Parts: sequence; structure tokens; C-alpha cells
Amino acid sequence: MKRLKGLFLSILFLSTIVYADSKNELLFYVGITMVKPVKELAKNFEEVNNCTIKILQGGSQDLYDSAKSSQVGDLYLPGSSSYRDKFIKEGLLLDGKFVGYNKLSLVVKKGNPKNVKASLEELTNENLNVVLGNEQSGSVGLASKKVLTKFGLYEKAVSNAIFLVPDSRNLINAIKNGNADLILNWHATTFWDNNKDIVEAIVLDDESSQKSKLVFNLLSSSQNKELSRKFMDYASSAEGREVFKKYGFLDDEDIKNFDKVVF
Repeated sequence: MKRLKGLFLSILFLSTIVYADSKNELLFYVGITMVKPVKELAKNFEEVNNCTIKILQGGSQDLYDSAKSSQVGDLYLPGSSSYRDKFIKEGLLLDGKFVGYNKLSLVVKKGNPKNVKASLEELTNENLNVVLGNEQSGSVGLASKKVLTKFGLYEKAVSNAIFLVPDSRNLINAIKNGNADLILNWHATTFWDNNKDIVEAIVLDDESSQKSKLVFNLLSSSQNKELSRKFMDYASSAEGREVFKKYGFLDDEDIKNFDKVVF
């Protein structure tokens, strides 16, 4: 695991070198689950502002480690605002802008062939092949640990899991590859075009869904803070909100109360 993480960080670091000398290029570190809405917004933003946006995607912790190590890049969007809370004192993260929510759902193969119920206790069912996220590498694993610990299920669920994976994409792949009957993943992943015909979400109650705020963070390493802040404003605008809603990160009630959110 440590070797793989080191390789991942090295690749990200090398990828940022090209960026370093370009004032018209922005570099975003984006958790895998949020890549699709950010790409759509980035495309629109590039056309209007005559710039290029490069997006590096991965687990939230790995992305932060890469941004911190390289000291290159403009914006960081992890899968939970807990990463902002955890690292704000280090000085890399500056302004923040709320754009939506991640929430957990149980995810199964389309049609729910194993008749999984809307309960976190299903993750401890020994008759199911369960796969969970690793809390050391990504936001979904961290959120899973928090909510399962809250209900006294974490140790039993981890013991029942056939293996752990680093991020939301690998969780979905466990279903697609036939390795898993059940995963605990970010709800929005079930909206993706390449997933929605293969998997389905079993929606949990609010207490069990570990609803997490999504916050764009301006990086102190940014060489174009004005343009970066402009993108953050665009992402949280009425147009940006509709894009995040389209991909499952906001609903009508969330949009109604959007401007009241504090992080």
C-alpha cells in the first residue's frame, strides 16, 4: 500500500511540472466522485475566460498530500469538508466555497438481486460479499468509518469485508467486476452514465448517510488567485448549483437553503 501511494504521489508531482510555468492554466485537485460536474463547469469557464484547466483526480488524502508536497496548483475539492477542518492550520488551504453535499448510500447491482435492506447492518451480513473504502486514502472510506463507528458497526463490518479499496471508483468497480454484492459509497456515483445501468443506490436515512459538505479550497500555491476565486464563485453560482444538482450533489431542498450553509 505504501509503495502504491508513493508511486501515485510521484506521478501527480511529475504531472504538475508542466503546469508550473503556465499563467493561463489552472490546476485543480478533485476527489474522484466530483470530477464530472467540475469537468463540465471547467469547460464552460475555459471558453469564457480564455484559460485551460487541468484536473488531477484521486483519493482526497492522496490529493492533499500531492498538493502539499509539490506546492503547485490552484484549487482543491475533497469529498468532505472534514479535510479542510483537518488541514486548515497548515496554511495550504485559504478561501473556501461551498458547492454541494456528498452522502453515503448502500450500493448494489441493478435490481438488488440479494434483496439488501436499507440498513448499515447489512454490511455485517456474512452471506454478502462486502467491499469498503479505506479510510486512510479517500473521503468515502473516512466517512464510512465515522458513520459505522457511530453505530458500533465498524470493526464487524471491516472484518466482514472481503477487501478495502482506496476510493469511490474502485468501490463501484467491485460491483461491476462481480467481486462485491454490497458496497457503501457516495450516492452521486450511481448517477454516472457508465454506472447507472449497472448499479443502484439503496438510500439510507439522514442519520446513516453521513451527509458531508463539499467545499472548494483556494491553495496558497496558486499563481492566479483572482482567476481561481472567479471559478469558485462560478461553481457556487445558480448555474453551478444546477450542474452539481444534475450529478446528485444537491436536491431542491439543498438549493433552497444553499446560501444558509456554514462551513
